[in-house]
Amino acid sequence: MIVVMTPESTEAQLNHVVQLVTEMGLTTHIIRGTDRTVVAAVGDKRNTDKTAIENCGGVEKIVPILAPFKVASKEVKQEKTIVELTPGGATVGGKELAIIGGPCAVESRQQIIDVAHAIKASGAVGLRGGAFKPRTSPYSFQGLAEKGLEYLAEAGQATGLAVFTEVLTMEHCKMVGNYADVLQIGARNMQNFMLLNAAGQQSKPVLLKRGMSATMEEFLLAAEYIINAGNPNVILCERGVRTFEQYCRNSLNLSIIPAIQRVSHLPIIADPSHGTGHAYMVEPASKAAIAAGADGLIIEVHPDPERACSDAGQQLTPAAFDELMQKVKRVANAVDRQLEAGHKQAEPAPN
Repeated sequence: MIVVMTPESTEAQLNHVVQLVTEMGLTTHIIRGTDRTVVAAVGDKRNTDKTAIENCGGVEKIVPILAPFKVASKEVKQEKTIVELTPGGATVGGKELAIIGGPCAVESRQQIIDVAHAIKASGAVGLRGGAFKPRTSPYSFQGLAEKGLEYLAEAGQATGLAVFTEVLTMEHCKMVGNYADVLQIGARNMQNFMLLNAAGQQSKPVLLKRGMSATMEEFLLAAEYIINAGNPNVILCERGVRTFEQYCRNSLNLSIIPAIQRVSHLPIIADPSHGTGHAYMVEPASKAAIAAGADGLIIEVHPDPERACSDAGQQLTPAAFDELMQKVKRVANAVDRQLEAGHKQAEPAPN
């Protein structure tokens, strides 16, 4: 349920409501809007007597939450959540689009530093790169582990880019949080509920990728685990689902972007690299995602894709990424969005 406070309610009245809800065995989430403050009370207490709360001072009304996902729902919060990637830095969820780039895996110090400087010059605000790589085959490159995290942190500090990297286990969360700005939970772990809870206990934002066969409801309920554990800074990522189509690596489901924008306040970005599996498809898929309402993109960029240790076929060169950024800017302008401040001026569109 949602306890809606009156505009004139005091902090003491709010605290009293939170205390009563907690005594009922429910978890509280305080959401402060521009006009009103609401208390989202969640938990499996269907028979709770709500009249005691209705009679509290400062309470305007109580509204049931109908969606199966509670605190991720627009029923709880109408305003869009804007996630800061770094304190006072770039954001995801506002009018400005956040573009994240980088290699599938961190392969060397020079590789990640070179890529970081290249994508920064093109206007990216985030650097992605896997230090721990979950691979289908146990014989594939698994990443550089903590040494890769050190290289990522160095590249981020040198460029000012927010660092995104994946966590695979509960134990990784704290260690990765010491190096990265955003913890990424990959498609294979979207329903690893213990990992979701562990990420929710961290102070860093979480990028949650959609599972390969996850429904929208399952996707949002996975986000609910993170928020319910105490971390409201969740960024959703559509990276394609597995279908009968075999030419593309996955089927990028752009329809989920406006669908999630309709029912949830969480920002959502798209991953056209994993969503297609082919470098030449990344540009059209990126433009389509922005047109569909995505709050940003996460794109694989490698200085020498032909020699990449993983996902060679879907990674862009820095030059291709720079060209993509100029085209994405024009699409963004057409749908009343813009790239994060600091992006270099795009070339004018041809007549």
